[in-house]
Amino acid sequence: MLVLGGFAAAAFGVAPLLPDPADQPQSLVIDTVAPPGISDQLEALAEHDLDLWRNDLTRATDNADSLLRRLGVTDAAAAAFLRTDPVARRLLDGRAGKMVQARAAGNGTLVELVARYAAPDNAQRQPQFTRLSLAQQDGRWVSRTEVAPLVGQVRLASGTISSSLFAATDAARIPDPVAVQMAEIFAADIDFHHELRKGDTFSVVYEALTADGEPVTWAVPTGRVLSAEFVNNGKAHHALWYADASGRGAYFGFDGQSKRRTFLASPMEFSRVTSGFAMRIHPILQTLRAHRGVDYGAPYGTAVRSVADGVVEFAGWQNGYGNVIRVQHGKERSTLYAHLSRIDVRKGEAIEQGQRIGAVGATGWATGPHLHFEFQIDGRHVDPLSIAKASDPLTIDAASRSRFAELSSSAKAQLDLAETLAGSRSQAE
Repeated sequence: MLVLGGFAAAAFGVAPLLPDPADQPQSLVIDTVAPPGISDQLEALAEHDLDLWRNDLTRATDNADSLLRRLGVTDAAAAAFLRTDPVARRLLDGRAGKMVQARAAGNGTLVELVARYAAPDNAQRQPQFTRLSLAQQDGRWVSRTEVAPLVGQVRLASGTISSSLFAATDAARIPDPVAVQMAEIFAADIDFHHELRKGDTFSVVYEALTADGEPVTWAVPTGRVLSAEFVNNGKAHHALWYADASGRGAYFGFDGQSKRRTFLASPMEFSRVTSGFAMRIHPILQTLRAHRGVDYGAPYGTAVRSVADGVVEFAGWQNGYGNVIRVQHGKERSTLYAHLSRIDVRKGEAIEQGQRIGAVGATGWATGPHLHFEFQIDGRHVDPLSIAKASDPLTIDAASRSRFAELSSSAKAQLDLAETLAGSRSQAE
């Protein structure tokens, strides 16, 4: 015991006496490393069999040869199989936009091909996709299809406005449906038709649906925006998706106030106002008249939705309005949707905010496809664009504030990370 104790004490006493590396002499050694010549490198590469992968989307004008050529494949046998095999032909049949991934050998022959596209409509709650595969088996081509579930992935993105919201989200590789959701979420805070400024910035955390890890490009139910920040004219607006114990959710600011107002800012997801609530020259009668609503320009067939919960008071034809729907929201307020190409509700039906009720058309007195939208309070017409901002938001109840604060803190961290990854946002409070 005494020997061990003395050894330990000696060891402890010696350690601080070791020389400090910073005090030791230093020298710089420079040596020239000559890489192999280009010819040697090419010879080394030639000894390996290299397979090349390439991705693309099918086009409406594609045939077997043009698609394979675009994928870097030169293979007459594979092209013939695509033309004649009933299963393989599905790659070129139907709608364009199928996601295709091909693996070709160094000589250009096809090794395998996998295509992913929307699955046929089914009763499954989870969205699915079709996977079509081509591969060689025992020296001959074999094709097969299978249905697999789309998988959600959380993604972060950020961008800066230079001309329009969609130009900025395209540059940030954000899907259009996510951009539409952002416009919807902040519609009561920002007038995207008039208040958007060059240099405005945004960050977003959203769910993306993927097929074998690749974000899908076809029209399927899109993933939800989980949180977002939009800095407009130096002022930051925040949103967080929050669901209660029953699973019903809505967007709230970090201050706990709901982004969902009693009335939506627009009866369409993202549209342009072509005629406001003011005096104007009537486009058909060519006389000065008060325009008692707002006109939204949109392509024929664009979905029209109810701006609030209510009951359908009228659904049918009404003179110059053409196909029209009138919705009663309580005792005092009502909305009207005119010139519709179709009506998807009936009189007496109870509807919810955001529910599709019809589609844009040009029925009645209309010079082109658009939606005429009116808002009345006690029978008096008011400017619909002023209603959404004036309607009261909901707030987080006291019992949920602790959990909401935790989620808000996590969302802030994710948005900060999105901002850092993109490197395109200013610090705004």
